[in-house]
Amino acid sequence: MTATADVITEPVVGWRERLALVVATMRDMSRQTDPQEMRRIYIEQMRRLRPLDGSVSVSRRGLKAPWYRITRSTRWTEEIDPWKEPDRLPLLSGGIVAELLYGDEPRLFDDLRVPDDDPAAEHLAEFRSVVALPLYDGGAALNMALLMRREADAFHPLDLPDLVLMGNLFGRATHNLVLAERLKAAYETVDHELRVVADIQRSLLPKAPPAIPTMAVAASYHTSHRAGGDYYDFFPLPNGQWGILIADVSGHGTPAAVLMAVTHSLAHTYPGPHMPPGEMLNYVNGHLARLYTTESDTFVTAFYGVYNPADRTLTYASAGHNPPRLKRCDDGRLMQLDGVRGFPLGISSAEAYREATLRLVAGDQLVLYTDGITEAASPEGELFGTERLDAVLENCSVTASDLLRSVLDAVEAFTHGQPATDDRTVLVAKIS
Repeated sequence: MTATADVITEPVVGWRERLALVVATMRDMSRQTDPQEMRRIYIEQMRRLRPLDGSVSVSRRGLKAPWYRITRSTRWTEEIDPWKEPDRLPLLSGGIVAELLYGDEPRLFDDLRVPDDDPAAEHLAEFRSVVALPLYDGGAALNMALLMRREADAFHPLDLPDLVLMGNLFGRATHNLVLAERLKAAYETVDHELRVVADIQRSLLPKAPPAIPTMAVAASYHTSHRAGGDYYDFFPLPNGQWGILIADVSGHGTPAAVLMAVTHSLAHTYPGPHMPPGEMLNYVNGHLARLYTTESDTFVTAFYGVYNPADRTLTYASAGHNPPRLKRCDDGRLMQLDGVRGFPLGISSAEAYREATLRLVAGDQLVLYTDGITEAASPEGELFGTERLDAVLENCSVTASDLLRSVLDAVEAFTHGQPATDDRTVLVAKIS
């Protein structure tokens, strides 16, 4: 329902005063965010320009002929907000107002006589001069303002074009403000729901990295939206071993967050200990491909490793994920864990994931990450890349927590603090 336009005829001040008043009114209106308040300012200022004895505003929005609603009337002693209280608006049918509203054209009455049995008689009966101003939306007069004077011949026909123009400009401005207000309310509702989704999603992640013998671990998780598609997890396994998982759902936002939650659920319903790595990825992939991803064209990249603290071996499998970076501090070598690669999860249920084993040594620094890290962009559009990540790993005299902070600081400095366009997750492991 759009606002009505109670505009007035018969100027009562000179053109300079009128111009100053109009400018002041437009300035005040441009500051408003509440359509009710904007209308009040407009009517109050316009009444200083032209006299008016009464007005009625009507709407047929959402109705069929000959039905309409009274949205405003100077007869009312209580103001009703038509946008927030539509159920309080009188619903009428037929009569002269319906004829005018559904006629879609401006009309001027010099000596109107309204029958006593007309549905809108109580609003019109005492007025002789009436201007009917259609307020168009989508090419039809969904609303109309009736401007009234008690005496006959109070309006001049030459005023009618300006009145129609002013009424529609004001009506459109108010309607746009109503839409902006509703859009804001809708955004706040969606944002609240996304906050809830994000809170639920974060509750699925480990509260803190586990204490793993011979391996200190630190982790960071940051979404580009309220909720995201990155996922990491730790699984305690027999004989003191630990499973370490990092995954990245294609896409962003809520759809990715939902599939992330599905992936979490599948990983945690794996029957028995989460090992060996290839079989665990086979299990998650089979369920995703058969039940969740075939119709949505989504997929999940994942890297899953099983670490044995006793001999410092890491057995791993990869489902199309970024190979983790390894800095071997005892001899200075930089490596990537790319011994095995498979399709991302959810593409083919027939995929079988192979495994590779690497023996780590004291001093090794291992970084698992999602592509939101290496694809973080500078203001010029250059990507952070693996070389800058490797450069951070060169410092071997830091703790896992310090190394994690160095990675995050390097990305932040490179992007100049620009908001992330993709989720960013990092797991750092330091072997002792």
